[in-house]
Amino acid sequence: MANDSLWLAKKYPVLKPWDIDTLVQEFQRQDLDANKGLPQRKLFDAVKLVEPQREYDEVRNALKKISLSRPDMVDQDEFVEVIAILRQGDKSGGSGVGNAARAFEGITSERAYERRTILKSEQNTSSAHTINEDEREEFTNHINLALAGDSDIGYRLPINPHTMQLFDEARDGLILSKLINYSMPDTIDERVLNRGKRLSPFQITENNNVAINSAKAIGCSVVNIGSQDLAEGREHLVLGLVWQIIKKGLLANINIKLHPELYRLLEDGETLEDFLKLPPDMILLRWFNYHLAAAGWHRRVSNFSSDIKDSENYTVLLSQLVPTECTRAPLHERDLGERAEQMLQNADRIGCRRYVSPKTVVNGNPKLNLAFVAQLFNTHPCLEPLEDTGEHAELDDYLFHDQYDREARAFALWLNSLNVDPFVNYLFEDIKDGIVLLQAFDTIFPGSVNWKKVNTRRPLMRFKQIENTNMAVDLGQAHNFSLVGIQGADLTDGVPTLVLAVVWQLMRANILQTLASLSSHGQRVTDQDMVQWANRVAQTGGQAQPIRSFSDPALASGRFLLDVLNGMKPGVVDPQLVTPGRSDEDMKQNAKYAISIARKLGATIFLLPEDIVEVKPKMILTFIGSLMAIHHT
Repeated sequence: MANDSLWLAKKYPVLKPWDIDTLVQEFQRQDLDANKGLPQRKLFDAVKLVEPQREYDEVRNALKKISLSRPDMVDQDEFVEVIAILRQGDKSGGSGVGNAARAFEGITSERAYERRTILKSEQNTSSAHTINEDEREEFTNHINLALAGDSDIGYRLPINPHTMQLFDEARDGLILSKLINYSMPDTIDERVLNRGKRLSPFQITENNNVAINSAKAIGCSVVNIGSQDLAEGREHLVLGLVWQIIKKGLLANINIKLHPELYRLLEDGETLEDFLKLPPDMILLRWFNYHLAAAGWHRRVSNFSSDIKDSENYTVLLSQLVPTECTRAPLHERDLGERAEQMLQNADRIGCRRYVSPKTVVNGNPKLNLAFVAQLFNTHPCLEPLEDTGEHAELDDYLFHDQYDREARAFALWLNSLNVDPFVNYLFEDIKDGIVLLQAFDTIFPGSVNWKKVNTRRPLMRFKQIENTNMAVDLGQAHNFSLVGIQGADLTDGVPTLVLAVVWQLMRANILQTLASLSSHGQRVTDQDMVQWANRVAQTGGQAQPIRSFSDPALASGRFLLDVLNGMKPGVVDPQLVTPGRSDEDMKQNAKYAISIARKLGATIFLLPEDIVEVKPKMILTFIGSLMAIHHT
């Protein structure tokens, strides 16, 4: 040990030999793995034993300057190097770092910098990203509350919301996967997740595949986010994904099926169809204004930022929702910060003091204020139930035509995976000007769209929209789509069956083109080729009988798809978790398990368990196509 200490003392002059002896002894007392490594998650606690004054983010930043010999594990010399970096930082001060960061990307004022953390790349010092510390804090609080007591990760909570710990805890995919299931229950079959305090890099990749592909499946935009980005704890990407997942959960209940009384928010002359085309955040603003009008208040809100900064609209909303607990007294307070505090005290009385602070209200943080309003809606919608038979008749008619929802959802998610702009929320509305469809054609068949002839300046008059959708129909015909009787006007009018027919053929062409590019001969892949591939792989993975087509009733049990997955990666399916598939519930459990395993292997899957149980041929083709694609790569 003496020779090691002398060598390390020469390498790190800031440390004395006796310092290093102490550090080595303390390190060796830790709970090390078989290769004498300390899990990265336990580094901070180990450092605190020898440097009690250190903050989490200090240790984290020091670790970032080291190239670890093993992912997520710190060996003895690396532990000593972390301490040396911390001590060297004490000597050199670092007073210029904050000023340099403030000047970066034009952030020059104290107020603008106050709740920003600027993250610079070690490899490329010309690139940097900012994260909002208020958002990091509130999102961490949300995770702590949502996942408290979880049997797999409860021991890791609470995460300190005032540090960067969230990004380290999210590295192994478990917290993100659990958060997805909290926001959108049953999205992930948690039986596929790798658990434990010490996961291998491969297991971490699998978990992150599940998290990313499941986030896609609930409508999050995850373009340019890979499993490695999560494993490396890339802060701006992780925080952005966390917000999308939280937002999906908060807005999920703004749905006329769950709240038929949302019908009351229709404005004069507005149809139910037009109302339902609004994205959830716009419906939330409509709800806010409905209650402001009911309260006789003279103001309205059009955003979650400037219109709520003075807390007046919030105060009136709360007093309208629960007048017995929330008064308008805050309106008499002149100081904006104190008024916001009094307003939040009202919110606290009804159990809704979450996501915002007086500062984030006064500063008008749009994400946190949207979350606050969504929380109010979810707990106190306060809309009168429908009574009029005319109201019910129109609503029942809408729900009857809801039969296209599942396909429309899957196709919208697929279009979003192509990074189309704008993001598709409501398929039949968002493709009516043709621009999204033309983007999809140009992605699948590069160079096929002459953009000089496309009308792109929104908003477009109807005849301009039809010019675009006619172009989309012409392109489909040029690529041998079956579009008999379909005109551009049908797409602009949002005729469900015809819109679905066009988008389905685009999606199918994308799958088949991908498979052809991955095959050794480069020839076009047919549906029957896919069926034959699935039968061959399933033979090696289980005992299910071969299928004849993607409409084969045997697919309903889910067992055939599990055999395909097990044939792709032997052992990935735990036979103890596979049900006989005789009852509806058994079949659904198998389907959920198959979908989550596919995502674990890296497949992008948009179908739902019900699509398998009901044997929806189109959706099952997409499932097998995605599996073929990752198998060939």
